[in-house]
Amino acid sequence: MNKNDISQLEPKALWQHFYSLTQVPRPSGKKEPIATFLENYGKSLGLETLRDEIGNVLVRKPATPGMENRKTVVLQAHMDMVPQKNSNVTHNFETDPIDAYIDGDWVTAKDTTLGADNGIGIAAAMAVLESKEIVHPAIEMFITVDEETGMHGAFGLQPGFLKGDILINMDSEDEGELYVGCAGGLDANVSFAYNEVEVPEGDIALKISLTGLKGGHSGVDIHLQRANANKLMFRFLKTAVAEYEARLASIDGGSLRNAIPREAFVVITVPEEGVEDLIDFVKECEELFTQEFKGVEDNIIFTIEKVELPAGLLPEVIQDDLINGVTACFNGVFRVLPEMPSVVETSNNVAIIKSNGTSVELKSLLRSSVDSRKDELASIVESNFALAGAKVKFTGGYPGWKPNLDSPILKVMTKVYEDNYGKTPKVMIIHAGLECGILGTHYPNMDMISFGPTIRYPHSPDEKVKIDTVQMFWDYLLATLENIPAK
Repeated sequence: MNKNDISQLEPKALWQHFYSLTQVPRPSGKKEPIATFLENYGKSLGLETLRDEIGNVLVRKPATPGMENRKTVVLQAHMDMVPQKNSNVTHNFETDPIDAYIDGDWVTAKDTTLGADNGIGIAAAMAVLESKEIVHPAIEMFITVDEETGMHGAFGLQPGFLKGDILINMDSEDEGELYVGCAGGLDANVSFAYNEVEVPEGDIALKISLTGLKGGHSGVDIHLQRANANKLMFRFLKTAVAEYEARLASIDGGSLRNAIPREAFVVITVPEEGVEDLIDFVKECEELFTQEFKGVEDNIIFTIEKVELPAGLLPEVIQDDLINGVTACFNGVFRVLPEMPSVVETSNNVAIIKSNGTSVELKSLLRSSVDSRKDELASIVESNFALAGAKVKFTGGYPGWKPNLDSPILKVMTKVYEDNYGKTPKVMIIHAGLECGILGTHYPNMDMISFGPTIRYPHSPDEKVKIDTVQMFWDYLLATLENIPAK
């Protein structure tokens, strides 16, 4: 098999649809090409196909003979993917296909996110719609828009659009695990306004680049203790300002609020006589960070180069307040669930820090499965930056998904897994935002569950999906559909 021909993998129907999805640009915020693609697909099968006002796509397929009395199942996924790439590659997520290939036991992509999150889920639903062999109840394929940037499709869903009794979300990332609850989230938006000041006479401009970090999903991977590029860069800046007379001109760190930042770049100026000492300090930091994150990060690259003088600098007061605020801001796992110590309860990801000549904008994503803890962490973040003189605004809050351990679909899928694989699946709560919590506010009586194949490093260019678990995911889905209970 050609290592790039993922369409020939088994189950072939699913992989062929996944390949077709890699050819349709679908970054968050650019829904039209993929929404049109899915809408046209449903219509090509002669099935009832709808698109709501916000862009969500719904395709209905009747039950197969003998299954008409079973509950209707919603197969749910999201159409957008996280557009992350390595800085050394040229790729336009709005126009270019994803270069997916087979790498041993995995499918991954060359220097970009793969889109298995949530393309595998979409592909599975498409394959069910297309099949004339699969035994199933009435199906609704429901694909939402812009899940990764605020769950806008789920928020915009209107009551009555869906007719299903059971919703199977296919956006989880560990085979053998059934998810029945998830964390809620909240965006912190921090702003430092300023007017640029002149560069001191005799200063030299330098660009500092921190690259090579693993990054990852700010919910799924937050407990792995990976380096946060923004936090490391500001750790460097604090010393550079205090000991090397550095002045900050610009900052560009991170790119997505739900991705652990992998890269950060700053332009600073220092007196000419201090340049060589700062070069040495950058090298020392690279060695120090590499040692501190040994076994976690294996490719930390910290570089320095001379560049043209910037038009201006942040005023010293703003610069110092910004550095102190970011340095003091909590990042990472804030609390685990006492009853499930392996599950993160509350966390924060200092995701994006960018300057534009008149302000520095910082975005942070707080997550928690306990609303009061989320509020507590929000208060901490707000107090921290308020003391630093910044404006803080919270937006994009979404609810968690409260687990129902008496869920009928949980009982069905547990038994099916035991019958097919001879072991009991793990029942889990995920520290990430699944759409089930929001969808449940629109459809409070709908029975919901989430599962999926094994996906590693989502939201980063290292994203990959394990091939054999896709087959297991597919077989498990079909066996579940065959065992859906009667109405």
